[in-house]
Amino acid sequence: MVEANPALSRLKTRARLLHQRARARDLGALARLSRHPLLRGPEGPRAQDIQRKHCLDVIAREFGFRGWQHTTRVLGGDLEERDVGTLLCPPACAGFTNTWFARHEDARAHLRDGYLLGYRTHAFIVSAAYIEAMGLDPVHEDWDALARDWLRPPAPAARARLYARLIALRPPEGAPIACACA
Repeated sequence: MVEANPALSRLKTRARLLHQRARARDLGALARLSRHPLLRGPEGPRAQDIQRKHCLDVIAREFGFRGWQHTTRVLGGDLEERDVGTLLCPPACAGFTNTWFARHEDARAHLRDGYLLGYRTHAFIVSAAYIEAMGLDPVHEDWDALARDWLRPPAPAARARLYARLIALRPPEGAPIACACA
């Protein structure tokens, strides 16, 4: 059966691999899982106590979401979910100057040539260079389908495709991270 949402499918695959590594008592995997609130302890998590749901939660948090349920709402296209996490603010983009707004409506009123993105419950407008630094193509047709508004897109399927691209670009845990703006 094919997963309807490629972004969620990619994250589930990463959680499955993390779970396999944890069951094999891989120290790196156990260290990552020790950040989970239910697995914290003086001796860290025991491999036999780790469940797939813990791995899903850890992967979700590593991608800037509050947990797996939050991830499924955001990546599943729930436009009522106001908190979009932190995935759209990668370290490679920390040096950019953007215009920030507390409310989407205010940001939308100021959107001209830029791209409207979100960080948690805030909205911000970025340039094409920011989009490129994220690893995405700023002239891809999905941006037109979104009307360059990530938070309230007229075509949520286009946003789902862009989310899947962002997740695919992120190297597996432990792999070196290349800066897209270098």
